[in-house]
Amino acid sequence: MAAAQVSLPLPVLPPGWQGDKDFKTVGSLSTPTQRNVEPVGPHFLAHARRLRHRRTFSEDERIEAQNRAKNVENESDEDISEPEDPMMLSRDAKDWKGQDHYAVLGLSRYRWRATESQIKRAHRKKVLRHHPDKKAAAGSSEDDSFFKCIQKATEILLDPVKRRQFDSVDEAADVDPPSKKQAQKGGFFKLWNPVFDSEARFSKTQPVPRLGDENSTKEEVNEFYNFWFNFDSWRSFEYQDEDVPDDNENRDQKRHVERKNNNARRKKKTEDTARLRALLDECMAGDDRIKKFRKEERANKDKKRLEREAAEKQALEDKKNAAEEQERLRKKAEEAAKAERAEGKKAKEAAKNAVKKNKRTLKASIKDANYLLPAGQDAPAKRVDEVLNDVDAVMAKLEPEEMAFLASKLNGLKVADAVAPIWKEEVSRLTGAGKLKEGEVRILSA
Repeated sequence: MAAAQVSLPLPVLPPGWQGDKDFKTVGSLSTPTQRNVEPVGPHFLAHARRLRHRRTFSEDERIEAQNRAKNVENESDEDISEPEDPMMLSRDAKDWKGQDHYAVLGLSRYRWRATESQIKRAHRKKVLRHHPDKKAAAGSSEDDSFFKCIQKATEILLDPVKRRQFDSVDEAADVDPPSKKQAQKGGFFKLWNPVFDSEARFSKTQPVPRLGDENSTKEEVNEFYNFWFNFDSWRSFEYQDEDVPDDNENRDQKRHVERKNNNARRKKKTEDTARLRALLDECMAGDDRIKKFRKEERANKDKKRLEREAAEKQALEDKKNAAEEQERLRKKAEEAAKAERAEGKKAKEAAKNAVKKNKRTLKASIKDANYLLPAGQDAPAKRVDEVLNDVDAVMAKLEPEEMAFLASKLNGLKVADAVAPIWKEEVSRLTGAGKLKEGEVRILSA
């Protein structure tokens, strides 16, 4: 799209405008101040350097570039510097799978912890030192094999997928578990923490629980061991695969190699899982916290068992005591009932005897009163029977208490004039109460 150009002329002065009379001042300049100005900055320094060394622009830029390269090569960079092994410098670049990529770049101390920035800095430093053009300029007849190793190491470590494949089989980053001799000297946590820190790099779940120390709680210890017994690892073993042929002519061979690699990966994965499980078992066997927790659990179980047994024993004793108490109360009740029955029987016998006695008293009162005939007059048999029949009829209607009361009134009386009114009164009472009918008793009511 073409740019549009617009002309904006200055406004036209009004007619008759004159500068000497129409110009209006809106401000004034400040008073000038004398100051010293010093030349500074990288451009001034470059200008001064060129004047001092009598260089042209191109000569100065070339020399400064060489100095910067030399400084990069000789800079300390202690975090990415380490001595180079002569055996490593003579490696064959074709055997790149067998090389230690971190050692090639001087990052052995960091390995899987090395950052992308450190890898790039290490690569730049190694390239400046081992570039074939530099060696050729210095007159060296060495080949560029190690330079190719540097390039391959950088290619793998800067590719996240390839780097993870290499880290999966990087045995130099592994920390071996302590030996029995080391474990006997003590320092359990100092010996085992680095082991699990090394294994934690394969975990899909981050952060990974730490082993802790002797002050860790039971929950923290259980969390640690449960995590590792259910460890979810991303570790793979593709890096150790046998190279698959790239040609399309031998497809059967290619499929055979792929199946062989897959089987080898599964086998190594299984072996690695078994190795980690054995590592955990060994760690648990030497963990005094586990022993302490198990001892506490046994003590708690024993305490609960003893409490349960004591409760069961107490329950049995309470049940036995309750049964004995119930049996005692039952026997006591039976004895009380038996005594009550005996007392009742005695009372009945006594009442029965009292009735018999009262009946004898009543009959004796009639007999002693000469069957209600005047004294000295012989009572005929008919009279005796009639009087006794009346007495039986009256006694049949009397309650024991009434009979006892009547007997008490007749007791000791032997005269007909004294006995007859009492009997007559009683017959009248019974008749009035409806217990005797009129005329049922004739002699006692006369």
